[in-house]
Amino acid sequence: MTISVSLSSVAGGLEEVDYESHVYLNRATGELVTIRDEEIQMVEQGRLPDDLPDWQQDMVQMTAEVLASKEYLELPTKFEIDEYTIMERFCMSADSDWLADELLGKIRGSGAFRRFKDTIIRHGIADQWYAYRQRAFEEIAVGWLEENGIAYVRA
Repeated sequence: MTISVSLSSVAGGLEEVDYESHVYLNRATGELVTIRDEEIQMVEQGRLPDDLPDWQQDMVQMTAEVLASKEYLELPTKFEIDEYTIMERFCMSADSDWLADELLGKIRGSGAFRRFKDTIIRHGIADQWYAYRQRAFEEIAVGWLEENGIAYVRA
């Protein structure tokens, strides 16, 4: 039986990805599972400290199942998503040249994400940014789903 996964669910999973967490999709059930590098390292090294809390023992067990199964596929990594480029494209899509220039100036150097956020709030375009970002994440999700032959629904 082939299932169709929710595009919005996969796009939401992409938002959970960071440099220490990975999100996997179960192709058979459509379930998304987030696992952290710490649990991956424990599984790969075959070590499970005795003093782990129950919740983390459960996560290590889930991580082992995910990594051993061919049913789970890892969603694109933070590097593959490249949110900086999404921000840059948003800046260049601004209604005016002066706003585009200001936004582009704010995303250069250290602290770019904070300056960008402050600037879009000050200009009242935060909702536009979040809608733009959501569409970008959906485009990434569509490309990934199609590349992996996974049916999806826009729900």
